[in-house]
Amino acid sequence: MNHPVPPPPAGETDPLSRVPLGEQVRGLLLEGLLNGRWQPGDRIVERRLAVELKVSQAPVREALRALGTLGLLDAEPNRGVRVREIGPAELLEVYQVRASLERLAAKSAVVRLAGDTTALERHAERMAAAAAAGDALGQARHGVAFHREIVAASGNGTLLRTWEGLGVEVWTVLSLHRVRPELHENAADHQPLIEAFRRQDPEAGRLLAEHVLEYARRGSAQDEDARHSD
Repeated sequence: MNHPVPPPPAGETDPLSRVPLGEQVRGLLLEGLLNGRWQPGDRIVERRLAVELKVSQAPVREALRALGTLGLLDAEPNRGVRVREIGPAELLEVYQVRASLERLAAKSAVVRLAGDTTALERHAERMAAAAAAGDALGQARHGVAFHREIVAASGNGTLLRTWEGLGVEVWTVLSLHRVRPELHENAADHQPLIEAFRRQDPEAGRLLAEHVLEYARRGSAQDEDARHSD
């Protein structure tokens, strides 16, 4: 049985509300992984986390399993889970799969959108606003929404579910932590894609795939530079 989560102090937003409990816990765990609360090699103990969040162990177990499926955690029998170190080769693999899916989605999306890039422009504006505020995490999330808009516009539900199953937001934020491009540069990178969809360019899919892979290449290049500087 899940124990109720106490109400937040006045003026604060309850982090465990409005969405299913397992999903809420997953979100809090993910936030901790991305903001550095848990570093590679750190152990996360299911029972301790359940006590901290004032919930039963079931939603915590569900959340840990979900993040393990994404490749972020390693299970250790009778010892909980440990945070995995994500290397450049693994990031590249994820980005290669993502690029292929988005290229396929763009082939249909460019036809179905029929030059209407209103939604894409809205996401790009939010990215730019986040960049101006120095909010890297917010920019990453709006960037993911930009790309999801294209995949959803393909009209292919199976393709969308497969894309979402990659945990795109997680890998996007991880890659930003590794690559750390200038925020304004990252936001501006999406403008050529908007223009390609606006003019219904048949090469929009290729441009989109190259855009996605560029961030993986930057990460690999930075790791190579770091090795040579040691």
